[in-house]
Amino acid sequence: NNRYRTFFNGLNNTCCVFGHRIINETVELRTKLIKTIERLITKENVDTFLFGSKSRFNSLCYELVTNLKEKYPHIKRIYVRAEFPVINDDYKAYLLELYEDTFYPEKIKGSGRAAYVERNYEMINKSKYCIVYYDEANAPTTRKSGTRIALDYAVKQKRNIYVYPEKESSRYSNLIEK
Repeated sequence: NNRYRTFFNGLNNTCCVFGHRIINETVELRTKLIKTIERLITKENVDTFLFGSKSRFNSLCYELVTNLKEKYPHIKRIYVRAEFPVINDDYKAYLLELYEDTFYPEKIKGSGRAAYVERNYEMINKSKYCIVYYDEANAPTTRKSGTRIALDYAVKQKRNIYVYPEKESSRYSNLIEK
């Protein structure tokens, strides 16, 4: 975690990404995400992006941020692990080929099945901005959506939230930043 602090410039310069595992990936979604990410970099001075795992939305945003890194080489991608509090040198070297840093939040130790929810809380706590993919129509019906839990938490923490896909019927449409 000490290395992470050297990258972390503070809440105001950080954006976290979270969303559903399965998304409706369209050209329109990619275009809107690129526009949002680039606006955060150029207008809001965001230079750090926090990513989790196990979601196609995370992968898509990682790809887009990585592409924008060619234009804005100062931006940093940080992988926030929900598993493996301690990693070996080989795995760390592998992650550092993809990200500028990785860390495991101490707060999530021992949280078991809630590790991903706790990890998302930690990413939200370290961010002023959140880019989220939440589609109520396709959210799980047998359990509460982890994305929904994180989104509700981000709202409570008064983060600037960009919700995709943009649907007028969404209860979060009033939170969507333009």
